[in-house]
Amino acid sequence: MTATQDFVHVFEPATRPGAPTLLLLHGTGADERDLLPLGRALSPGAALLSPRGRVSENGMNRWFRRLREGVFDVDDVVARSAELAGFVTAAARDYGLDPDRIVVSGFSNGANTGAALLLLHPRLLGGAALFAAGAPLQGREPDPVDLSGVRVFLGSGAADPVTTPDQARLLAAQLGDRGADVEAREHPGGHRLDPDVLAQARDWFDRSRF
Repeated sequence: MTATQDFVHVFEPATRPGAPTLLLLHGTGADERDLLPLGRALSPGAALLSPRGRVSENGMNRWFRRLREGVFDVDDVVARSAELAGFVTAAARDYGLDPDRIVVSGFSNGANTGAALLLLHPRLLGGAALFAAGAPLQGREPDPVDLSGVRVFLGSGAADPVTTPDQARLLAAQLGDRGADVEAREHPGGHRLDPDVLAQARDWFDRSRF
C-alpha cells in the first residue's frame, strides 16, 4: 500500500476557507515545485499537493516509462497510476483533504498521468485541468467507467509536435464518452502552457465551483 511519504512532495494547506485541493503533476524533467505557480494561478488560496514523479529517464523525473518519444509503456502507465492513486488517497487522509474536491492539474507527461488517473481510477478525483495531454492508454480502449459529474478542462496546441492534436481530441472524446463534462480549448502554438488558454482555464475553474 502506497503511503504519503513514498513520494517526495510539497503540500501547502489552503489559505481560503472552503477551497479545494489541486494535485499538481509536473512535466518531464521538472519536479514538485515546478507547477506551484500554476496551482496558485488556477485557484488562489487552494491547497496544493505536488508530488515528484518516481521514474527517471536520463536523470529527468517522469511519471511513467516510455519506449521512445511519443510511445508510452502502457503497462507502466497502469502500474504507476495505481501507485499515484494510492499516494493521493493516503495524502487525503493524512492532510485531512476532501477527496471529492481534489482537482488534478498537469502539463505534458503530468497531464497524461492525470488523464490516466481519471480513466483508471474514476472515483479518485473531482475534476481536472490538463495542458498538452493526450490519450494515455495508447492502443487500448479504456474501460467504460462512469465519469459523470467529473468536470475536465483540456488545453492543447494545434501545432504541438509532442502531443498531437489528434491525441488531444481522442482524449477529449474518451472522457466525454464516459460522461465527463469536458471543456476543450486549443491554441495555435506548440507544446507549451499558452497564456490565453491558462486564462480560460482560470475562468473555467471559477465557473466550476469546486
